[in-house]
Amino acid sequence: MRASRRTVLLLTLAHFSHHVLTALITPLLPFLRDDLGLSYSRVGMVLAAFNLSYGFGQVPAGRLADRIGARAVLTAGIAGVGAAGLLLGLSSGYVPLLVSLVLMGVLGGGYHPAASPLITSAVDEDRRGRALGLHVVGGSASYFAAPLLGAAAAPALGWRGTFLAFSVPVVLLGFFIHRVCVRQSLGGPVAAVSTEGAVRERLPSGAVLELGAFILMVTAMGAVLASAGSFLTLYLVDAQGASERTAAALLALYFSGGIWAAPLGGRLADRFGRKRVAAAAAFAAVAGLLALPRIPYGFGFFLFLAVLGAVPYVRMPAAEAYLVGRVPESLRSTVLGIYFFAGMEGSGVLTPLLGRWIDLHGFPTAFTALGLGLGCVVAACALVLATRRGVREKPA
Repeated sequence: MRASRRTVLLLTLAHFSHHVLTALITPLLPFLRDDLGLSYSRVGMVLAAFNLSYGFGQVPAGRLADRIGARAVLTAGIAGVGAAGLLLGLSSGYVPLLVSLVLMGVLGGGYHPAASPLITSAVDEDRRGRALGLHVVGGSASYFAAPLLGAAAAPALGWRGTFLAFSVPVVLLGFFIHRVCVRQSLGGPVAAVSTEGAVRERLPSGAVLELGAFILMVTAMGAVLASAGSFLTLYLVDAQGASERTAAALLALYFSGGIWAAPLGGRLADRFGRKRVAAAAAFAAVAGLLALPRIPYGFGFFLFLAVLGAVPYVRMPAAEAYLVGRVPESLRSTVLGIYFFAGMEGSGVLTPLLGRWIDLHGFPTAFTALGLGLGCVVAACALVLATRRGVREKPA
């Protein structure tokens, strides 16, 4: 029990370090936009450069983690992101910025498919949701801290200097976590699945349609919320009249939900069923997007942001625990790679389209269209899942 707790805490720290730099991109957008003179469409391309490459890195990284072990892939997902952050801080214009973000995405793509199976293999099955919920807190804490740190550092250092200042400790922490993994024999080659029979292991009979509908539902939700959240600081500044610092602080409030909502989501998933909790979060996301442009700026809006920001973090541990419980151990990283790929690629494709839509029609129309589109997808997937009677998930 103590060893499994240490593993979860170590990977929670790893999750925080991995996302510190990637979480800086959105809160620094107003500074970056003003410095380079970017339109909303070009801002969307900046976000897409990272999101698309980050998504594409998930599938081969997941396969690699299943074949050679998770430790090396995990290290690249942390220290590699830090190295790309150094290049980002040294970029001299729009094109070098895009190249640096693509490199950050490719190197960072290995983290999640490697980390989640390490956690689930270290804890009992009926505690997986809670363990994954704690792991999500690491990433949530970085998304909460990064807007505050970025808003404090960017006026003095500029957006380039801010990336440089945060990149060095992330690189060092990545190698530190690698050494700890070696000492604790976590995710090494010995634990990797390498036999031909295991690699060719098939999914359970009748599970493909259910898994496909579930992955589509939760990744569509994640992609839509991520795309909307990417423009949140600009929405606050341009549509609501907030200052850049206030917008960054409110973005931190938005991401603060993950600190308390992820553990709650994990507990709810262990208690009531992973599929049920993930579906409830997806419907809540639809309602939140439709309400976003209709709530007046003020205390009620601030409270709404905190609740809306909590919704995807309730979904995360429920979805990951459901997926690892429905596939063979030798395919967990691969399936999780597909899951993360779908969500991130969806966000990467959708974000520049959303930027263009905002350019043409404004924020309210864009957010409403997102909510209606997501509602159609979630309703269709929920119908498929409700009619699947083959294998029923039981609460722990």
